[in-house]
Amino acid sequence: MPPKTSRSRPAFRCADCGHEVAKWVGRCPGCQAWGTIEEAAAARPALAKVSAGAPSTPARPIAEVDLDSARSVSTGIGELDRVLGGGIVPGAVVLLAGEPGVGKSTLLLEVAHRWASGASPGASLYVTGEESAGQVRLRAERTDSVHPELFLGAESDLSAVLGHVDAVKPGLLIVDSVQTVQSPDADGSPGGVTQVRAVTTALVALAKERGLPVVLVGHVTKDGAVAGPRVLEHLVDVVLQFEGDRHSSLRMLRGVKNRFGPSDEVGCFEQRDDGIAEVPDPSGLFINRQEAAVDGTAVTVMVEGKRPLLVEIQALLMKTEMAMPRRSVSGLDSARVSMMLAVLGKHGHIPTGSHDVFAATVGGTKIGEPAADLAIAMAVASSQTGRPLPPNLVVIGEVGLAGEIRRVNGVGRRLAEAARLGFDRALVPPDPGPLPKGIKVTEVATIKDALKLVRRRKQDSD
Repeated sequence: MPPKTSRSRPAFRCADCGHEVAKWVGRCPGCQAWGTIEEAAAARPALAKVSAGAPSTPARPIAEVDLDSARSVSTGIGELDRVLGGGIVPGAVVLLAGEPGVGKSTLLLEVAHRWASGASPGASLYVTGEESAGQVRLRAERTDSVHPELFLGAESDLSAVLGHVDAVKPGLLIVDSVQTVQSPDADGSPGGVTQVRAVTTALVALAKERGLPVVLVGHVTKDGAVAGPRVLEHLVDVVLQFEGDRHSSLRMLRGVKNRFGPSDEVGCFEQRDDGIAEVPDPSGLFINRQEAAVDGTAVTVMVEGKRPLLVEIQALLMKTEMAMPRRSVSGLDSARVSMMLAVLGKHGHIPTGSHDVFAATVGGTKIGEPAADLAIAMAVASSQTGRPLPPNLVVIGEVGLAGEIRRVNGVGRRLAEAARLGFDRALVPPDPGPLPKGIKVTEVATIKDALKLVRRRKQDSD
């Protein structure tokens, strides 16, 4: 009797979520995305039962497992090691995703150069399926990343990639990108669901078998998610997201998934003409220290992962005769800015309905946490009254619709970073917890209490 099959005809699968349907449809029933349904290979016959086989290695008590083979190795780039949890683990598979032009290839070329330069054992192999070898060599010349132990291969066939690994025997393999490599044993076109899954599975098996760290470059969709099925992220050990605004030189490397360390770390880099450089202390990029105090500015401390960063928020209010005043926001959540304007009008008696309001962050960074609410409100109030806030002051706190100031996490850690950069005064919510020395803290319970600081400055100047 022939084995049963789940279906005898080809199926269609969503490239984003992996949902399968019997026929092609324009919209995926699983994730509701348009134009992501692709034809997949037919399913293989299902086996009635699976017989036991010989294990590759015998099972041992967990206390007897050797840890030396799982120790992380530094990549030579401190910010990347920070996100990876100290370095890359032998046999780990890392997926680096990001928008086109953000600097993924430039960063990994620098990683390959640092590895080949002796920062870690073994040569490095950089395989590109999107560019020619000459194009990568030109970028390496521009970024000063040429080294005799850095090997380069331009291949889009998986068997050829494995042949390069056998010939070079590298200590690090970089594949740019996984969507351009094609497996001869899988159906579909390069970048499709079946091909991406087959290529990733083969490279994961190679990494685990030889203890070879592998870094894969992944494309992203318009929504910023990793292109391909979600199972791709489950196959790898580490998923990193490389983000950055094309109008700013700042680049942020975020850990989305990490089996060997924390998944909430953030690394900072700066895009330059000669490549990408790490920024161990990025707070200076987001604040504009001036000799004279300026109205409409407030400094807050946001937390990216576990790293506190000082950010300056600027606000500008202009009287307008238009029936609908303009609201322009950059780097901030427009909904929270609108909420702060409403709270200031209701509980702070600072009208903004007849003013155009412009709010932005310095340095092009983006703030999404509620801890910046009080800084937004203070910057708007300072611009409306024309009185600057006290110098060397940081403002931290979430503002509720009733005008109350709510506590936020990690106030002590935020203030310690502010004190390190020379700030000696702080405006914080009540009961902030243990605080560092060297900074004078003022606790405020409501938005009215916070605005007294601006009004007091106005009376003192008058």
